[in-house]
Amino acid sequence: MMHLTTVVGARPQFIKAAAVSRTVRKDFPLQINERIIHTGQHYDRGMSEVFFDELQIPKPDVNLQVGSHGHGEQTARMISRLENEFHCNAPDAVLVYGDTNSTLAGALAASKLHIPVIHVEAGMRSFCKTMPEEINRILCDHVSSLLFTPTPTGLNNLKMEGLVHHRQIPNDIDHPGIFHCGDVMYDNCLHFHSIAEKNSHVLVEFGLQPGEYHLVTLHRPQNTDDPERLTRIFAAILQLTQSSGRKTIIPLHPRTSMLLKKSLPLNLFSRLQAENCILALPVPYFDMLVLEKNAHLILTDSGGVQKEAYFFRKPCIILRAETEWKEITATGSAILADADPEMISRAYSRFQSSPPQSFPPIFGDGLAAPFICRTILENLG
Repeated sequence: MMHLTTVVGARPQFIKAAAVSRTVRKDFPLQINERIIHTGQHYDRGMSEVFFDELQIPKPDVNLQVGSHGHGEQTARMISRLENEFHCNAPDAVLVYGDTNSTLAGALAASKLHIPVIHVEAGMRSFCKTMPEEINRILCDHVSSLLFTPTPTGLNNLKMEGLVHHRQIPNDIDHPGIFHCGDVMYDNCLHFHSIAEKNSHVLVEFGLQPGEYHLVTLHRPQNTDDPERLTRIFAAILQLTQSSGRKTIIPLHPRTSMLLKKSLPLNLFSRLQAENCILALPVPYFDMLVLEKNAHLILTDSGGVQKEAYFFRKPCIILRAETEWKEITATGSAILADADPEMISRAYSRFQSSPPQSFPPIFGDGLAAPFICRTILENLG
């Protein structure tokens, strides 16, 4: 029996963890014993508990209740508390997902205790080190013993950084195993989308018609914490809403909601509320899937939402200057527009005149989680 500790802390990680945890319980219950640690990075019920309930993820064995702090303090608190947990429970390996401070803290705490680190969603690079997520990904990859990359681009990025696959077993921090496995978020999308359609009433709740609304998500600090960028983005959103005649629904990340009133000019904020823009609370995963599947177009700065837009074959305007999911933009189904109203408008016009048609299977076959579990047992078990 392998004793595996999974570290999660933020909404995207709960979603990714659902696929692997479901596979462990279904296919490997006698071979893998999973213990889940929640760092408490996301602590709002709408961003945390609801996902464990909805996705049927086992309740965390422990919640470190770190909460919201600056990057340094938050990460330091996580490392200290995780180190204590690892000392007490001595896992055989530690599994982390993605690019958050919880990812980095789990990887650093485990690697310094000589516990093998498994990084799911390894190798993705935006090549913009001003983004905290980019730093987290790079550092995590370079202390991992097993790296699972969702796309061929991720695999190539790791090779360019000098990380090469070692065939020796067991793999370790100096001799990592690197595997292209597909994307666990695609596993989840295939597993849950029909269930979501049956259980979600979000379209009725907000008076939305399929194909007749835009979906917007915005949460990255580079956008939310910069009043000028935030104003430009919301001015562009308002203009698209008015010119298209379609509604726009914006499930607000708590940090975005907090900063809107503070940062937006009063007249812009008032107009957003008066027009066809729906400023909503965070929505559960099932509601989000239904909103994505039925949207006319998606605007986002979220890496996960970029992928889900692709899964549902929706045009996507990326509210960043770069993306780690370069395969998506290469297909023409997503366009980088940054926080520039003119670029956002041009991208929208292009999608109206020439909707994307090509959605090749760049994220695998929906069986990433079983591959990950088998490979963990074969290379660390």
